Amino acid sequence: MSKSKKNRHSYISVPSQIITPLSSSSLQNLLLSPKKPSKNPNRIFRNPNSLFIFLLFLFAFVGMARLGFRLHPLLPFASIPCETSEQRSSLLGSDSAVPVAGSAGEEEREEFWKQPDGLGFRPCLDFSKEYRRSSEAVSREKTRYLMVVVSGGLNQQRNQIVDAVVIARILGASLVVPILQVNVIWGDESEFSDIFDLEHFKRTLANDVRIVSSLPSTHLRSRPVEEKRTPLHVSPEWIRSRYLKRLNKEGVLLLRGLDSRLSKDLPSDLQKLRCKVAFNALRFSAPIMEIGNKFAERMRRKGPFIALHLRLEKDVWVRTGCLPGLSHEYDEIVSKERKLRPELLTGRSNMSFHDRKLAGLCPLNAVEVTRLLKALGAPRNARIYWAGGSPFGGPEALLPLTREFPYFYNKEDLSLPGELEPFAKKASLLAAIDYIVSENSDVFMPSHGGNMGRAIKGHRAYAGHKKYITPNKRQMLHYFLNSTLSEREFKRIVKELHHDSLGQPDIRTSKASRDVIAYPVPECMCNNVKEEMRHVL
Repeated sequence: MSKSKKNRHSYISVPSQIITPLSSSSLQNLLLSPKKPSKNPNRIFRNPNSLFIFLLFLFAFVGMARLGFRLHPLLPFASIPCETSEQRSSLLGSDSAVPVAGSAGEEEREEFWKQPDGLGFRPCLDFSKEYRRSSEAVSREKTRYLMVVVSGGLNQQRNQIVDAVVIARILGASLVVPILQVNVIWGDESEFSDIFDLEHFKRTLANDVRIVSSLPSTHLRSRPVEEKRTPLHVSPEWIRSRYLKRLNKEGVLLLRGLDSRLSKDLPSDLQKLRCKVAFNALRFSAPIMEIGNKFAERMRRKGPFIALHLRLEKDVWVRTGCLPGLSHEYDEIVSKERKLRPELLTGRSNMSFHDRKLAGLCPLNAVEVTRLLKALGAPRNARIYWAGGSPFGGPEALLPLTREFPYFYNKEDLSLPGELEPFAKKASLLAAIDYIVSENSDVFMPSHGGNMGRAIKGHRAYAGHKKYITPNKRQMLHYFLNSTLSEREFKRIVKELHHDSLGQPDIRTSKASRDVIAYPVPECMCNNVKEEMRHVL
């Protein structure tokens, strides 16, 4: 055997995962041929070629180790194993999205994510003995039937369904599963069971109202008493005096247009029933719950997230009498459409746009939402889910938000190919997905009042008073227009204005005609202090 062959060494490639825990002596052993171990351990370094190879190997090892430490800790354990690299990057964000302990602004970040003090309030639906005694007869009722047709968007329908259950209880009638009127704007033909879990709805309310899927054969030929013009905010006494006699005679009562027809100031048991329907009985159907919870989990993958309900659609600007402020061209489009269809304007038609704005009657635009979030301490790397329709002006209308908060997603951004196909062109189902993600967020803020904002306000309160920012538009917009304020002073003022508007318990009875669905304290929630007082009395 030649001398060159005697000095030849064997090499093997070793993955960095195996190399990392090895000592330097182990590395040297790997470099040497196992067939002919060297008698002199320093001999290898006398050969320039061997020394060069060793240094090259060591350099490669250090490089691979550094690369390994840079890998994102979530990548090997992604909860969507089949997602593409683009989707994974979009959902996880970059390393900059992970807050660094001790970095500047950490205290402000912690304050922003801090949840309000719920003062120990928790759901508490204790019905009176009288209510429970009458429940047995009501739940077996088979002679009187109430039919209702509900209209509007998802959250308008929810409100009307809640009122329908309460009216059925007031009349001692069985409730036929509500009929959802086809939405003329969205063309959504979804039925009750497409949106809500029907069997859960029936089971949950079994001791309060008897609910049937359709009229029995004994009542199919009955001519229902139809009422289309129920006045606003009627009392239980008005309902009994108006309908009970005719219902006993005909057996079937048909009501339409229930929106805001029932009074918000009801006896305690009926208020509790409203909460029971809204927060317990009206659970979304299984397919909606599954996709909504999946999107919420994707948003939460790297920590807490904000949900915004943005009202930037064209019809919102037209109806509110406000202007989007994108450009003179867009403002003109809204103004012209409002003049062509003045019936769309919702009240106070004698007010100018400027007066409406300062009175807090206009939705916040993207610039104002951005300034408010920044002033309240939302970190730039905050992950934001936005719910709502397509903004007037397209994606450019959202640029002020996306520039300041780059981790900005809606359901389309979070979905994998084909996930939203079953819900396509079904506005109520898509709105339900938004509702679930928003309800599960750590912080929620609407840009304008409305049915969804009020519903989520109450739902988050009922779930333990999760943080809910109510923009104090009437007072803060004056400071938004004041260009002489320093940024520090502006932030101080905005935080002060919102100190008591972050989702803390808000007593419904402190203001007349508040809806218990938005303010469940005190009728539907109690704390130890309230319970102790009740036992003493």
